[in-house]
Amino acid sequence: MAQPTSEVHLKVQDLQAFYGESHILHGMSFEVPRGEVVTLLGRNGAGKTTTMKSIMGIVAKRSGLVEFEGVNLIDLTSNRIARLGLAFCPEERGIFSSLSVTENILLPPVVKPGGMSLEEIYGLFPRLKERGNSQGTKLSGGEAQMLAIARILRTGANLLLLDEPTEGLAPLIVQQIGQIIRDLKGRGFTILLVEQNFRFAATVADRHFVVENGLVVDMVPNSEIDKSTDKLKKYLGV
Repeated sequence: MAQPTSEVHLKVQDLQAFYGESHILHGMSFEVPRGEVVTLLGRNGAGKTTTMKSIMGIVAKRSGLVEFEGVNLIDLTSNRIARLGLAFCPEERGIFSSLSVTENILLPPVVKPGGMSLEEIYGLFPRLKERGNSQGTKLSGGEAQMLAIARILRTGANLLLLDEPTEGLAPLIVQQIGQIIRDLKGRGFTILLVEQNFRFAATVADRHFVVENGLVVDMVPNSEIDKSTDKLKKYLGV
């Protein structure tokens, strides 16, 4: 399998993970070059979300190598991992319904220098600025997803883990999320993206790792995605 040749921002090697006695990841290995958008593609249950949670230290029973900027994260707690500069945006979004949009954005702590200011975030998400005083319960699905992404940008993290950011959203909102991801890449963020929709992934990503049964089984550069469509459809069951 061809491997990235530019500077590696995140390296995952032989990652094993368990939920209780259930063995979920069976040797996940891939690299995320600095400044790229990289996707993990695969069917439901393939192990994509577990990979993200294992990187962040949310899965307690894990082993292998997860190296971020030269530091192995495998024995670190989630709060220490976050302070190194990683941020996780879960599929369920986790918006605090009793807080306003602005309060949700300001809630996470700044863990290292370099985070975006509220003004910068609102420049990237003008819809959220309009909804700044609205409670979390009153947001549309697209607005809630934008808020979930916006909230992690103040922290100072430079590697973002986005889990299914387009799930259940209307096509127009999906396009907007895609533009936001491209804008974040342009600002220098490295992004690891979990997706099932490879057609969307192709609009934002540099390379795609295909996940089956808890390990990477293929890598497709985005430049080759058109000629790999049939193969990807077979992998993803579409």
